[in-house]
Amino acid sequence: MLDYKKIKLDFPILQTQMNGKPLVFLDSAASSQKPQKVIDASSDFYRCRNANIHRGAYRLSYEATDLYELTRTKVKEFINAREPEEIIFTRNTTESINLIAYSYAIKFLKEGDEILVSEMEHHSNLVPWMIVAQKKGVKIKHIPLTEDYQYDYEKIPDVLTERTKVISVAHMSNAIGTIHDLKKISYYAKQVNAIFVVDGAQGACHLPVDVQEIDCDFYAMSAHKMLGPTGVGVLYGKRELLEMMDPFMGGGDMILTVWKDGYKPAPLPNKFEAGTPNIAGVVAYAVALDYLKSIGIENIHQHEVEILQYAIPKLKEIPFVRLFGTEDFSKRGGVISFLVEGVHPHDIGTILDQEGIAIRAGHHCCEPLMKKIGIPGTARASFYLYNGIEDVDALIKGIEKVIEIFKLKEKRYITVQK
Repeated sequence: MLDYKKIKLDFPILQTQMNGKPLVFLDSAASSQKPQKVIDASSDFYRCRNANIHRGAYRLSYEATDLYELTRTKVKEFINAREPEEIIFTRNTTESINLIAYSYAIKFLKEGDEILVSEMEHHSNLVPWMIVAQKKGVKIKHIPLTEDYQYDYEKIPDVLTERTKVISVAHMSNAIGTIHDLKKISYYAKQVNAIFVVDGAQGACHLPVDVQEIDCDFYAMSAHKMLGPTGVGVLYGKRELLEMMDPFMGGGDMILTVWKDGYKPAPLPNKFEAGTPNIAGVVAYAVALDYLKSIGIENIHQHEVEILQYAIPKLKEIPFVRLFGTEDFSKRGGVISFLVEGVHPHDIGTILDQEGIAIRAGHHCCEPLMKKIGIPGTARASFYLYNGIEDVDALIKGIEKVIEIFKLKEKRYITVQK
């Protein structure tokens, strides 16, 4: 395993307490914690280099611009894009996917065309396409799922047609941790000449990403899930597609020139970056990328798999606990979604909170998946590079406390099942 105890020392918040107990943070799928270096980079920018970018004719502005554009280059290298101009900064993954929906899909899709998603997607990778469908008369179709909630790749050809124009899927499920085979989906997209969009919010933080190898047309991700600040997102897009698309927003810095009755957009990437961005956040994001690179994304993923291999057998031994997701660890990231029979997920979260354990409870912005399973939601523990087996042990003790408080007994469990 990674030397997670040493890594944990880099994160100030992980040295604190919650409700009088040492903090056990198991909600990194929602937003990761930040190492001191990233926190310092943000405050250092405001303290020493604060200026607007691209337009100032003075040294501070030049320095701020250089730092901002350096991050773009680092992102390009991190995901192996062809050129920095294919990297667009947004606020988050949600905005990145909306940008594709409005600037590509609404422009180019026609009534009767089809968008292929799945019932496992985060709402951010569903609702924008629903908006497209409402505006353009487009049909939304779904990739079939297996019994353990993986994409059923053999059945994808059954839902593909010549009208399929967009295929948009998650790299990894935020709700149950399933890792999807993007190369297979890319292959199918090419068969029908559909654009291939990847929601990488849970991918880039846990898994190596090579957009050229995947051959996706777009890849979206968020800095805050990968040790960076909130308010910074990335959209990778192939240049030839970005050139075809209209600007997402109008305003300063996205124009080349403006007349009294028209405008000409700026070249990439400025075309899609209207207004003053989160400069300090983008600058700090570069430090987060350097930190992840120093640890190694492959090592982080392997560390999470080892945590799962320790945690899941132990959780399966606890009466009343129901687990969700595949048990094939080669196709699963560091997420454990579970229920305690007869206990609402919010009650589980509240009791664990009193023990200093931070988890997520609810539908995880995946209501269609929860409806398909037939449950209102789950409790979700998600792991990252700073978690270790003692965090799993704390979670198990917390779940046992839930069972104790609710006075669950085998007889009651059998009755509930009937």
